[in-house]
Amino acid sequence: MRAELDQTPRSLLVSERSSFRDQKTRIRAQVEQLHFNYKVSVLLPECCSAPPHLDSIFNTFNSFYLIRNLPVYELLDKNFLETAVYQGSVYGVSYRTRIDEDNCVALTPKGHLTLSLDKDSFEILGVEGKPSRFNHRTKCRFVVSVDLTDSSMAPGGRGYQRLLTGLRSRLQLKTDFLLSHYPANTTTSLQALLSRYDWSEHRPQISRHTLTDLSCPALLTSDLQSCDPHSFMEWVGAVDANVSCENSSSSFLSSLVCPEPRTTVSRALSVSVCGLLLPHDVHRLIQEIRCYLEQPHLESWVCLTVHGYADSPVSWGDNEHSVLKGGENFYSLLMFQDDTYHLHLATGAHDTCPP
Repeated sequence: MRAELDQTPRSLLVSERSSFRDQKTRIRAQVEQLHFNYKVSVLLPECCSAPPHLDSIFNTFNSFYLIRNLPVYELLDKNFLETAVYQGSVYGVSYRTRIDEDNCVALTPKGHLTLSLDKDSFEILGVEGKPSRFNHRTKCRFVVSVDLTDSSMAPGGRGYQRLLTGLRSRLQLKTDFLLSHYPANTTTSLQALLSRYDWSEHRPQISRHTLTDLSCPALLTSDLQSCDPHSFMEWVGAVDANVSCENSSSSFLSSLVCPEPRTTVSRALSVSVCGLLLPHDVHRLIQEIRCYLEQPHLESWVCLTVHGYADSPVSWGDNEHSVLKGGENFYSLLMFQDDTYHLHLATGAHDTCPP
């Protein structure tokens, strides 16, 4: 066994405690920083079915489109820029591409187009870029980042024409592409682009799982001090993956255990939504959970976890993202009845520290 396989990959974890009532709270900004979310999980203790108002949020997440074999130069189409990119928030990311091996593409809601390219593709494209921050001994990957809303990238301009020519005539990069647009009622602006290619519309997939006799940290209160954030995150991940934490330290299969001191809740509901999920929908869900917590319950907390795409070229705003070993980019929000919260933001050790 190679030496590096004996070691658990390092990761970065940023933790914050605050209140939704604090005027300086950064929750909304932090939610919007993670553009490309593929999974949202909610853990509701002492609950066997989601309340109707909360369930309606899960069912009204934005739909998204899968465009097959899309030429990337189509993202520079003048009509697409004017009716979609300039007018609203467009979210797009290449699908089933691997950031450490393939050419990957992302279009952020502020109109930034990012191409993560191997060396040969970058040289063929022939536009300005920079070496990836995650190159090792040799420069084998390069990043091209363009602000499509900048005046220098206006259709017909020199910068625009150079990139368009590179993508249309030289590199001819194509990829399966996930695309969504907010507000949802403006998706007609995507129809001209969709009509030229093979595409399908998808609704986020919802799954529900009822847990019984769930072990959880006993001090899940707003004044929680003793529970180590890493141990808490391991427990949240194990619950989400339906991995038992009832293990002894000598267990061969798993050494995951619930942090001490711990207690047991008789039942809990785990709800997951998967797809290309927009930050706007995540924020609506957070607001509805706050309303849910205002009602009297046996337990006074709810945990929400949001996972970003492991192979997205960007993570936490427009910062470059890389997989290498882990590819983590996610956050977990533990909310309480008194409107306080604990926020944990995680990423791989080779990525930029979360905001």
